[in-house]
Amino acid sequence: MSDPAAPRPEPQPDDQPDRVPPDHVPSEDEVAAELAEEIELLEERRYPSTLGGAFYLLVLAATTVGIGVVAAGEWRLGIRVVAGAILAAALVRLVLRQRDAGMLAVRHRLVDVLVLVLVGSALFFLSATIPDQPL
Repeated sequence: MSDPAAPRPEPQPDDQPDRVPPDHVPSEDEVAAELAEEIELLEERRYPSTLGGAFYLLVLAATTVGIGVVAAGEWRLGIRVVAGAILAAALVRLVLRQRDAGMLAVRHRLVDVLVLVLVGSALFFLSATIPDQPL
């Protein structure tokens, strides 16, 4: 065992990682001014800021209308409206670039389109094939 009172060896320059001191450490006032500028930029932004964002809001509105039609008692028509909105979203997602797709872009373009087409087509198929039930 080593003696606890024995002097410890000085760390050698090779033992220390290369650290470069920052040229300038911002003061609190500088940081506050920078944050205020960023907040101003965010407040000036209009929503939706992309074409895809506008289409996303249209898809949400059409889906809400479809759900309202379902609640009114015409479930087949309402489901078809929802399916049409989803298929329209697939078409818009296919056409728009990634940066313009807004909230329609969740994954890779082809994955988004494939999922939307499958869900929309399944809703159309089910609304057409489910038989009427006696009350």
